[in-house]
Amino acid sequence: MSRAEANWERLVRAALRGERLAGTYGHPVTGIAGNVPSCLRNNVHIEEVLRAADEIQDEDPTVARILCEHAYTLAQNLDPNSEGRGVLQFKTGLMSVIRQKLAKREGGAIDRSGDIAKLQEFYKLYREKHKVDELIEDEMKLRESAVFSGNLGELERKTLKRKKVLATLKVLWSVIEDMTKDISPEDAKNLISEEMKKVMQKDAERTEDVVPYNIIPLDALSSTTNAIVTFPEVRAAISILQYHRDLPRLPGTFSVPDARNSDMLDLLQYVFGFQEGNVKNQREHIVHLLANEQSRVGKPSGNEPKIDGGAVDAVFNKALDNYIKWCSYLPYHLIWTNTDSLTKEKKLLYVCLYYLMWGEAANVRFLPEGLCYIFHHLAGELEDILRKQTAEPAESCSSNGSVSFLENVISPLYDIIAAEAANNKNGRAPHSAWRNYDDFNEFFWSLKCFQLGWPWKLENQFFSKPSKKDKGLLDRNHHYGKTSFVEHRTFLHLYHSFHRLWMFLIMMFQGLTIIAFNNGRFDMKTVLQLLSLGPTYVAMKFIESLLDILMMYGAYSTSRGSAITRVLWRFCWFTVASLTICYLYVKALQDGTQSATFKIYVFIIGAYAGVQIIMSLLTSVPCCRGLTEACYRWSAVRLIKWMHQENNYVGRGMHESPLDYVKYVAFWIVILGAKFSFTYFLQVKIKPLVKPTRTIISFRGLQYAWHDFVSKNNHNAITILSLWAPVVSIYLLDIHVFYTVMSAIYGFLLGARDRLGEIRSVEAVHRFFEKFPRAFMDKLHVAIPKRQQLLSSGQDAELDKFDAPRFAPFWNEIVRNLREEDYISNAELELLLMPKNDGILRIVQWPLFLLASKVFVAKDIAADFKDPQEELWSRISKDEYMQYAVVECFYSIYHILTSILEKEGRLWVEKIYGGIHESISKNNIQKDLHFKNMHIVIAKLVAVLGILRSTTESSDLKKGAVNAIQDLYEVVHHEVFSIDISGCLDDWDQINRARAEGRLFNNLKWPNDPGLKNLIKRLYSLLTIKESAANVPKNLEARRRLQFFTNSLFMRMPVARPVSEMFSFSVFTPYYSEIVLYSMAELQKKNEDGITTLFYLQKIYPDEWKNFLTRINRDENAADSELFGNPSDILELRLWASYRGQTLARTVRGMMYYRKALMLQSYLERMQSEDLESTFALAGSADTHFELSPEARAQADLKFTYVVTCQIYGKQKGEGKPEAADIALLMQRNEALRVAYIDEVESVKNGKPSTEYFSKLVKADIHGKDKEIYSIKLPGNPKLGEGKPENQNHAIIFTRGNAVQTIDMNQDNYFEEALKMRNLLEEFSLKRGKHHPSILGVREHVFTGSVSSLASFMSNQETSFVTLGQRVLANPLKVRMHYGHPDVFDRIFHITRGGISKASRSINISEDIYAGFNSTLRQGSITHHEYIQVGKGRDVGLNQIAVFEGKVAGGNGEQVLSRDIYRLGQLFDFFRMLSFYVTTVGFYFCTMLTVLTVYIFLYGKTYLALSGVGESIQNRADILQNTALNAALNTQFLFQIGVFTAVPMILGFILESGVLSAFVQFITMQFQLCSVFFTFSLGTRTHYFGRALLHGGAKYRATGRGFVVRHIKFAENYRLYSRSHFVKGMEVAFLLVIFLAYGFNNGGAVGYILLSISSWFMALSWLFAPYLFNPSGFEWQKIVEDFRDWTNWLFYRGGIGVKGEESWEAWWEEELQHIYTIRGRILETILSLRFFIFQYGVVYHMNASNGSTALLVYWISWAVLGGLLVLLLVFGLNPKAMVHFQLFLRLVKSIALLMVLAGLIMAVVFTKLSIYDVFASILAFVPTGWGILSIAVAWKPIVKKLGLWKTIRSLARLYDAGMGMIIFVPIAICSWFPFISTFQTRLLFNQAFSRGLEISLILAGNNPNAGM
Repeated sequence: MSRAEANWERLVRAALRGERLAGTYGHPVTGIAGNVPSCLRNNVHIEEVLRAADEIQDEDPTVARILCEHAYTLAQNLDPNSEGRGVLQFKTGLMSVIRQKLAKREGGAIDRSGDIAKLQEFYKLYREKHKVDELIEDEMKLRESAVFSGNLGELERKTLKRKKVLATLKVLWSVIEDMTKDISPEDAKNLISEEMKKVMQKDAERTEDVVPYNIIPLDALSSTTNAIVTFPEVRAAISILQYHRDLPRLPGTFSVPDARNSDMLDLLQYVFGFQEGNVKNQREHIVHLLANEQSRVGKPSGNEPKIDGGAVDAVFNKALDNYIKWCSYLPYHLIWTNTDSLTKEKKLLYVCLYYLMWGEAANVRFLPEGLCYIFHHLAGELEDILRKQTAEPAESCSSNGSVSFLENVISPLYDIIAAEAANNKNGRAPHSAWRNYDDFNEFFWSLKCFQLGWPWKLENQFFSKPSKKDKGLLDRNHHYGKTSFVEHRTFLHLYHSFHRLWMFLIMMFQGLTIIAFNNGRFDMKTVLQLLSLGPTYVAMKFIESLLDILMMYGAYSTSRGSAITRVLWRFCWFTVASLTICYLYVKALQDGTQSATFKIYVFIIGAYAGVQIIMSLLTSVPCCRGLTEACYRWSAVRLIKWMHQENNYVGRGMHESPLDYVKYVAFWIVILGAKFSFTYFLQVKIKPLVKPTRTIISFRGLQYAWHDFVSKNNHNAITILSLWAPVVSIYLLDIHVFYTVMSAIYGFLLGARDRLGEIRSVEAVHRFFEKFPRAFMDKLHVAIPKRQQLLSSGQDAELDKFDAPRFAPFWNEIVRNLREEDYISNAELELLLMPKNDGILRIVQWPLFLLASKVFVAKDIAADFKDPQEELWSRISKDEYMQYAVVECFYSIYHILTSILEKEGRLWVEKIYGGIHESISKNNIQKDLHFKNMHIVIAKLVAVLGILRSTTESSDLKKGAVNAIQDLYEVVHHEVFSIDISGCLDDWDQINRARAEGRLFNNLKWPNDPGLKNLIKRLYSLLTIKESAANVPKNLEARRRLQFFTNSLFMRMPVARPVSEMFSFSVFTPYYSEIVLYSMAELQKKNEDGITTLFYLQKIYPDEWKNFLTRINRDENAADSELFGNPSDILELRLWASYRGQTLARTVRGMMYYRKALMLQSYLERMQSEDLESTFALAGSADTHFELSPEARAQADLKFTYVVTCQIYGKQKGEGKPEAADIALLMQRNEALRVAYIDEVESVKNGKPSTEYFSKLVKADIHGKDKEIYSIKLPGNPKLGEGKPENQNHAIIFTRGNAVQTIDMNQDNYFEEALKMRNLLEEFSLKRGKHHPSILGVREHVFTGSVSSLASFMSNQETSFVTLGQRVLANPLKVRMHYGHPDVFDRIFHITRGGISKASRSINISEDIYAGFNSTLRQGSITHHEYIQVGKGRDVGLNQIAVFEGKVAGGNGEQVLSRDIYRLGQLFDFFRMLSFYVTTVGFYFCTMLTVLTVYIFLYGKTYLALSGVGESIQNRADILQNTALNAALNTQFLFQIGVFTAVPMILGFILESGVLSAFVQFITMQFQLCSVFFTFSLGTRTHYFGRALLHGGAKYRATGRGFVVRHIKFAENYRLYSRSHFVKGMEVAFLLVIFLAYGFNNGGAVGYILLSISSWFMALSWLFAPYLFNPSGFEWQKIVEDFRDWTNWLFYRGGIGVKGEESWEAWWEEELQHIYTIRGRILETILSLRFFIFQYGVVYHMNASNGSTALLVYWISWAVLGGLLVLLLVFGLNPKAMVHFQLFLRLVKSIALLMVLAGLIMAVVFTKLSIYDVFASILAFVPTGWGILSIAVAWKPIVKKLGLWKTIRSLARLYDAGMGMIIFVPIAICSWFPFISTFQTRLLFNQAFSRGLEISLILAGNNPNAGM
């Protein structure tokens, strides 16, 4: 029993301690304190008490027991019935701990008084032990002197210790205080003396800085540790929020913490019932905003600083700008009458109210105008309350005696939103069947919203929840309609949104065709035909107006009356107009051009066109818009404008400045000119087809090989269609091709103008380095008056000396960070560091990597040089760094020797140097100095320096130094320098006497000064490094980063303001459950080839691995196992690996560089002095002190916040997931990191389980645990729509500042780029055109590009878009949107307008881009900047890439349906609309059209081949010698289109890398089969875009961000690509085979190849790319395993719960899930009909048909096919199902087989059936079978009812088996040849090979069986 007790006690202690040491290495710090259930966590005090018990367990177990008992009491009070989840277990465990401790006490009952006395006694002992008073006194002294003494590290340690001790004391006091309440006051007085009570209370007050706070300790303003509260702007902001006399009194029952005074937010909390956590959060938020605005206006002065009115106005105007615009639009009066009459206090009161409302609005934040409505009414209530003497609760927020804004205002709105969201059936319901966030928000765009009343009228139909019928169908009678717009799923949205584009293209095509058919003549006939454009125009306008009516179906009941009237009025108008215009035109054709009808028609058309042109000018051209706005008060103008354009709340005022307008109009005129010239003149377009068309029309009696229905008696209509259809298709898509080329050229020129790519090699970094300090000071440093004087006076040398010491700290910190990241070695670090230039030498000292080996080169030149002295110096000076090296060595030697020598020794040095100067002045240096012996001097100097650089002084070393200097003396005098001593004989006599007496160098002072030490080390390096450092740094990533940073110094960017005056900003990263930090298990886990992730990383990054081992003081060749024994090394190893993956740890490290950069900048600016000496000193101290400076840290915290929103962190923590421990570790390592998460608290209410949701913000506390800062209750589950935007929305309230940068969790950042952030933020203050920017686009670098060839393709494609592409989108096109990360948002602009993304289910699947749409629609402006970059990870395996591209393409399919696309397409001016189209959904539509063009072309060729008409026309063309007709029939388009799409990538390469490098890179990519990859991607985008438009089903797809080196099994690839690529590839191949078999081509084989090569390339790419890019895809052993796996999967029947990865049947069912609507079934059926053309054509070409074209032949073929299907049915009968009829079953199968054989023999005997026909029948029946199968699965419910589903499934399995074998067999054959596998490995991993990596070793791995 005693043993059990001992074990239990050990277990308890482990729990109480929480394994703190383990926590240091990344394990969770849990213990009992860490296991407090979430429902008890709102009482943070329980955790604090248990944490204190844990701490003092070893010191006094009895006190620990008392604390545990108190924690138990607190838990019991919170949840007496243990209803909350986990409460019972927690209490039981805690009680067990208490009992164990009681069992060890000496007998006796529990004495509460004794416990209090024990606690008091322990309090005294603990206080004395830790010397609290001395500790505080020491800290204060250090705080006053540390900045100047450099003792900041000691201050940090003292502060941390003081916080921990006082935190424990505070817990003890609070427990004592609570326990004294349970005894009588008299006993309490006897137990605790007044003196002791005062001491404890005083200690408790000293813990103000450990009170949970985010940035500013507002509840502890007397804090001494956080310098932020001493900033005057912060104090002023706090002051202005204080309670003032104009506010009503707060009731006495309302309590305010003693540490602060009551303020405006306390009043609002009392009146409206805002939550405590929300009030605390917004109090800091508003103080933060005010302080930062004030800092930009100017620092307030005086003892009681005051906020400037300008700062208040700025905060007020930004916060309430949307509300003011909303009231103006409705129109409705503002809550205040005159803005100018508002006092500062009143403005701030409204600001506080708005932010408190916003902070608690939860999902309602997606309804910005809904918030305006709520604010309007809250402010109205507030106005009434302000008139009273005493504050009282608002009526709207009061119910059942309690006041709650959440329950009474937000929850009713949330409930109806949640009900509608639940109605979307997880994204499967049509968008038209439920209201999304936009529908709810747009309801508040009309005065109708005021019908909702205030407080809410919950009986209003708006709040009616959707009801369902029994069958699950929506009951439309009880469903409130959508608002303004309905997202019907149809391709017609493309026409509806961009009707002006289609009208323009169709009318231009019509016009060009008319001109071409009139042979280019402009006579009256041509003019008359061109006037047919009038009817075309009005007919298309009629279609548009009809679509307006149809598309609005479902929203009529809720839309504004004016909008409905406009739609109906336009429909009536264009109906009448189209009928009238068409009638007049037809009549004019009949009556002739001289008739009155013709003249009337021309007049009407001319007048209408004139009005349209004038309207377009007035609404589009900037200089005309002013006239329109001036005339807007006229009702006629308003009517016309109302007819012409929608007038919604968004989309107004989107026009740009005149200059921008001219630029993008000119851009498009060039494109359209090129497009229409190409269309009209080139071989494949209109003009060349005129003559062939006429010829074909004129042909009569063409011989058809089949039974023709249409063309024979209708001018060969289908032949004409097959000729023109590809032309029309290319005409529609080539606008994107021309845009691609034009944008590439323009983007290239823009990049060249912006000086991109000027420094593109490490050689260029070396060459231009001396220019960097000046460029850095110009761009990235604040202006210094003295520097301006030097600049203006042209003192370049002095300017260089001034700039160098200020540049050095920044450069050195950049280099040190490269070393910390293991990109450079210690040796490279020493070479790259720049000396501090601290004034010891009056020259600029450059880094060693520039000067290395230069001294030796100069020595060799001098030794061999015979020309005069000036020529010698000129020769050396040609290399500037050689000159610098020689001069620095010369002066360094002098300074070192004169510093360590005294008297005669120093005199000797001075005389030698004097002699050299004299010799130089007389031009005798070559005579006096024997350069050939200079190497001896260098050797002696090296000997001296080698001794002097030793760290410790000793007599032996000193003696050795003296001897070495004496040797130097001998060499100088006897072998090197001939000096004239005649001028100063006395001095030389003194020197010689001293030498003779042996005391010349005896008085040597050992160099202890740090500056002198560094100079000695540097000179030693200069004189010993003989190798050139031209290739330093060697690491490619380090090179790239330094090249980009130094290049950016010469680019245009705003001037930097001081850190104290810069815009403040947040970084915001959404995280779900991705990898935070690689665990050792993950790093050591082997894949099927025996490869571990760690092994892979070691081989991919060999130099970084060696640098890592050196950094942790391990040998470079150390085995991995040596690291595994040391916990510290294990953590470092995990971090090293994680920093090379796409992990949250990498992202956090990168983003925290912002804080580090700001601390350095702030530290240097604060200590900035204009005199050189102090600056030199500060440059030296910055290396070590800036990160510990309290002021620098406070300033950085005021300007920068980092919030990672880890949605399920609470759940992960509760379940003990490693991700939670790793996130906690990141918080411990980064004090400024904040983690927001959704906490789910489960409890039982009224006997029913209940879940409450809270938004929480935590940070790491002084004990290494996460401490809750804010907790805000939510109205319900926040995830109603798409997960990521909902995750962002719940945590956006915890961000701070003017801007927010959205960063994904697979991104990275760099210290050197962080230095430029304040420059970037200044862009917000500059106008780029008409508007200030609302989003700043930032360049991305894809850091995964070097992993494999696929990764490099993806990287190059992405880089091309994020640089060259977005450059043009922003300027001149003005249509750049937000494409994800890392854009920087104007935070206030966006949070008051719906947030930084949209979240409605499915429609907003591409949530990021909607932020760009929303920003543009609300008069924002989006720019793009390339002087700063952020790292980005991309998918590196083909499957990952395909899934990602499928997700994006599906998202674009949903965008087509969205109201944002519609409004932008409608409301942009014409040319900006063109830009918007081709860069958003138009890109995907044109991609799909490219593939459809191939289909159209091939089906056209198939028609010509199978119908036989192609051969007939060709024969007649040959007879007529019609070459134009030959060309028309033999045109191939795809290759001509594909050539242009590579242009942007090539120009991007040229700009960034140079012409030669670009050429090599592009050719290398071609050898790596990049064309196959891009063709394959074309199919991916087409499939998912088309499917999303046809059926929906777009969804978020997790791609996985790991390292892909594993072999993907054949079955896995087949599952992923079967329907998207393989089926389509087989179809194209079938078409090509049909054309080969039956087509007529007079060019023979060569003609066929030229005609079909690109189509074959596409088909083969789609079929084989997944296996071509599959690691080990052609290894025989893998192929055998793949085949076995595939057959197992194919024939495993599966069952309930079986996944698609396990069974073909389960996968097949999953593949059919997207077809579930009647519309989808009909569309699938129509599309499947194309497969029947094969059978219809082929059967007439069979010998058995005997040349007959009778329809009977076709029906006979169907009879044969039916027989085959019956045969399949018979042979497919399951023997298990007919176990009692086995004999009969065999008989039936035998008879069926005999009948087939007999039929076949009879057909051969009695008809002309041949072997050729058998193969032909395969070409006929296989597509037909697939067509039948496709239609059957589309109508699955009906087929199931007919009992045919099993047969269809068997047929489907047969097709998949056949298609799989067709793909598998060539792969298996290739795997027989080992060299193919070797070639594939080289192809896949060429990037790695070029860096000398051992990929073959990686693929073999550590697997001992690899060589077998």
